[in-house]
Amino acid sequence: MAPELPDGEDIALSELQLDVMRVLWRGEASVADVAAALAAERGLAHTTVATLLTRLARRGAVAPRRDGRQLYYRALVSESQVRRTMVGDLIQSLFQGDPKALLAHLVSEREVAPGDLAKVQALLAAADEKKGPRR
Repeated sequence: MAPELPDGEDIALSELQLDVMRVLWRGEASVADVAAALAAERGLAHTTVATLLTRLARRGAVAPRRDGRQLYYRALVSESQVRRTMVGDLIQSLFQGDPKALLAHLVSEREVAPGDLAKVQALLAAADEKKGPRR
């Protein structure tokens, strides 16, 4: 099995893999737990969920733990790590690597309300404070 990915390492997932990871980001779960959590929206077979988890384990995104005959899985990558990778990929592919172009698109398409802009500005100010003075 692949080792745990270091924070900051790229990890992009499919929609189905994201659904599985969202279950595991709430806490450790068995194959049956994951299948039950996704039953209403996905209706996946137990074997399909087991295959997904095995593949995620090979990639280093989850880790299995055996308890008797039951396998339990836990996430090894954080939601923010996956988000960072996938948003970065989106910016690269659709906005030629320019994050400002993504923001401009969101604002111009009215996806961002004035209150949202104030929140973004506060987040940017907080990020600047974390970085410290510029040289």
